[in-house]
Amino acid sequence: MQPASKLLTLILLIFMATELTQVLPANPEESWQVYSSAQDSEGRCVCTVVAPQQSMCSRDARTKQLRQLLEKVQNMTQSIQVLDQRTQRDLQYVEKMEVQLRGLETKFRQVEENHKQNIAKQYKAIKAKMEELRPLIPVLEEYKADAKLVLQFKEEVRNLTSVLNELQEEMGAYDYEELHNRVSNLEERLRACMQKLACGKLTGISDPITIKASGSRFGSWMTDPLAPEGDTRVWYMDGYHNNRFVREYRSMHDFMTSDNFTSHRLPHPWSGTGQVVYNGSIYFNKFQSHVIIKFDFRSSSISKSRQLDYAGFNNAYHYAWGGHSDIDLMVDEGGLWAVYATNQNAGNIVISKLNPNTLQIIKSWTTNHPKRSAGESFMICGTLYVTNGYSGGTKVYYAYSTNSSTYEYIDIPLQNKYSHISMLDYNPRDRALYAWNNGHQVLYNVTLFHVIRSEEL
Repeated sequence: MQPASKLLTLILLIFMATELTQVLPANPEESWQVYSSAQDSEGRCVCTVVAPQQSMCSRDARTKQLRQLLEKVQNMTQSIQVLDQRTQRDLQYVEKMEVQLRGLETKFRQVEENHKQNIAKQYKAIKAKMEELRPLIPVLEEYKADAKLVLQFKEEVRNLTSVLNELQEEMGAYDYEELHNRVSNLEERLRACMQKLACGKLTGISDPITIKASGSRFGSWMTDPLAPEGDTRVWYMDGYHNNRFVREYRSMHDFMTSDNFTSHRLPHPWSGTGQVVYNGSIYFNKFQSHVIIKFDFRSSSISKSRQLDYAGFNNAYHYAWGGHSDIDLMVDEGGLWAVYATNQNAGNIVISKLNPNTLQIIKSWTTNHPKRSAGESFMICGTLYVTNGYSGGTKVYYAYSTNSSTYEYIDIPLQNKYSHISMLDYNPRDRALYAWNNGHQVLYNVTLFHVIRSEEL
């Protein structure tokens, strides 16, 4: 079953089947223009705001306020587009599961009606399977109903656009504060909806996709989850200690097909393979220390460094494969994280949320999982997922949720194609796991399951 669902895409296209009206002001040179089209060539909603000449409105405070509101509406429309892209793989998965559940339910009813003609063992097996899957049916129905929320958001954005265009014809007739509050409220609700729909519980990991075979047995590679659209630069770091050179490839295509790169020299060697590139900077653990460094690629300088108090280092609390992997930095939908262990927590994993600008700890969680027993780990939507090893048969078997401060044991297979994983990190923009597997750079797609209830918004 392929996790290629397109729930939100379907809902958005159904909505956009009713063509949006193009709003044109009486005098384009002196007014704001908002153009809405049903869809672009890829089926996405498009909203364009064209500003008047600066000289026409620079002296008018209310026009500036109108501009700010229109920009917010435009940003919200773009956010809906991102929401569509982030969840486009979900519909097919839900539809296939629903068909199977309905089919199994029908089959079970037939067997139940004629159970005297069937072998008792077969009957019991089907009944047990049906009882196991039956609770998923209302969950799927609820999941499909949640898409109506996105439709509601689109309708409210369209209404606000109409009000704003009427406002430009009759400045002052509409209470600005009330309009501002409507925009702010919708913006908050949309942000909450995006966060919930973009996140979910890990339910599956695809077969590995080998991107390249390069470097030594250990290393790390990554892309920036906050890079601008179209920026697919790849960052490559060979080895796990006593190295300072980071390769920058111009694109994923260049990384796959050539060896043309720019080399950046860090001021200090790194430790382990837990580096991460985030918003134009690389975060890494300074070799033989518990110091975290933020290095800005744009200025080629350290913008911040800070000690991670009590964190083990220099192979005190490494992952099972060793390699000075005491401190693992990672990102997810919520931001920057550090995973490590301390003497105070008896060598068990500690999870800390970090401020990406100051590197200060925002909050920490202590777990009961020994760091040295973990093969690798990664964060998705505030949950730390831990593998049971790094060689041979591998699976994700432990999950700790920072949202509820609880843990559970799970069983999600992870195909270890080249038998030695020394780096495993999640990229929220790609919704994929980046891995370094015995000198091979590998990608895994992930499947996340989420349910949003109306009362949560």
